[in-house]
Amino acid sequence: MSFFGLDCVRKKEEELERNLRANDREYNLSFKYATNAIKTSKYNLFTFLPLNLFEQFQRIANAYFLFLLVLQVIPQISSLSWFTTVVPLVLVLSVTAAKDATDDINRHRSDNQVNNRKAQVLIGRKLRSEKWMDVQAGDIIKLENNQFVTADLLLLSSSEPLNLVYIETAELDGETNLKVRQALPVTGDLGDDIEKLADFDGEVRCEPPNNRLDRFAGTLTCDGQKYSLDNEKILLRGCTLRNTGWCFGLVLFGGPETKLMQNCGKSTFKRTSIDRLMNVLVLCIFGFLAFMCSVLAIGNWFWEVNEGSQFTAFLPRQDGTDAGVSAFLTFWSYVIILNTVVPISLYVSVEIIRLGNSFYIDWDRAMYYARSDTPAEARTTTLNEELGQIKYVFSDKTGTLTQNIMTFNKCTINGKSYGDVYDYTGQRLDITEFILLYNINLFLGK
Repeated sequence: MSFFGLDCVRKKEEELERNLRANDREYNLSFKYATNAIKTSKYNLFTFLPLNLFEQFQRIANAYFLFLLVLQVIPQISSLSWFTTVVPLVLVLSVTAAKDATDDINRHRSDNQVNNRKAQVLIGRKLRSEKWMDVQAGDIIKLENNQFVTADLLLLSSSEPLNLVYIETAELDGETNLKVRQALPVTGDLGDDIEKLADFDGEVRCEPPNNRLDRFAGTLTCDGQKYSLDNEKILLRGCTLRNTGWCFGLVLFGGPETKLMQNCGKSTFKRTSIDRLMNVLVLCIFGFLAFMCSVLAIGNWFWEVNEGSQFTAFLPRQDGTDAGVSAFLTFWSYVIILNTVVPISLYVSVEIIRLGNSFYIDWDRAMYYARSDTPAEARTTTLNEELGQIKYVFSDKTGTLTQNIMTFNKCTINGKSYGDVYDYTGQRLDITEFILLYNINLFLGK
C-alpha cells in the first residue's frame, strides 16, 4: 500500500538499536532496514487528485464555492443553475492542480536523478557499479575524490596517511571549510585490498536513525574485539569527498534513515504570507456577505408578516411555510445570488503571477553565476513571494553572513618586490624611495 501513498498498514516497530554485519545482506535484510532510495515528491499517480483537492479546499474561497454548489442543488433555495458555480470552481482547481503537478513532476525527476546515480559496491568479491537506490545497509562501497557520499557510512580505510579523509559539509551545515575524518586502525589496515575487504565481517551496533548531525554513538566488533565509534569516524550523506584519492565505507543508514533526510522531514503543504492574507480577506468578505444576506432575510420576514398575505393570489405559499421559514430560505437564496462578492478568480490571478515570477527568476542575468555556469532556478512556483522575506537571522559567527575573498596586492620576497601599488584614485604608482619614505612617515604619524 505504500505504492499508493497510503499509511494504512501497520507501522514498523520503533527501532531502538541498529545492528548490522558487513558483507552479509541476508542477515541485514532480516531487519528490514530502509534502502538508499529517497522520495521528496508529495504525490503519485493515485494520490494526486485526492491529496491535491484536500489541500486546495483548505483555501477559504474554494471551500465557500463548494458549499455554494451544495446549496444550488437544493431546489427550494436555488435561484441559479449549478453550472454557474461549477465552471469557475473547476477552472480554478484545474489551473492550480496543473501548477502543483508540474512542481511535483520536477521533484520526481530530481529524485530519479539522485536515485540513479552510480556507486561502486563490493558484491561477490568484486566492485560493481550499482544505482544509489539499490545500496543496502551493510554494503561496503568505494568513494573517489570529489564524489558525493552515497549514504551514512562508517569510514573503513582511505588513500591518505593515517587513514584520514577530507570532506566538505556545505550541503549539511553550509560550511565550505574542509573537515577531517579518520578510520579505526583495525579497519585502516584493510586499505584497498578487495580480498581483505570482502572477508571483513565486522558487526556494528549503534544508535537508531536520528537527525543529530553532531553526535554518533556505537561499537564495532571485529576479531573478538570491540572498538568505540563516534562522529569523527562517520561520513554523512550530503558530504563531498575532497583532496582524498579514494576511501571505503560501510553503509550504516540509507535513504530516508540518513541524518540528511531525517532533518528534511516530510513534504508538507506550505502556506505563504500572501495565502494567509487572502484567507483573512476572504473571511472578512464572507462575513460582509453574511451580514448583507441577514439584513435581506430580516427584510423578507417583515415583508411576509405585513404585506405577504396580499400577494398570495399570484405568489401562493406552500403548505407549512410561514414568514420565519421564508426568511430562512431567502437568506440562503441571497447567498447564492451574491456569490460574486467572493473573489474566486483572485487565486487564479495569484497563481499566474507566481508562474510568471518563476520565469523571471530563471531569466535573471544578475542571478547567473558565470564561474560555475549556474543560473538561478525556481524549483517551485508556490513560494516565490517569500524570497527575501526574512524575519529572524540566527548566526554563530560573522563568517556565516559574509564572503571572505582575499586579493593579492603586493609582497616582497628576498628583497624583491612583487605586485603593483595603487593610490586612492585607482592609478598605478611606481615604487620610489620618496613614496616609500612618505608611507613610512605616514604610518608613524610624522
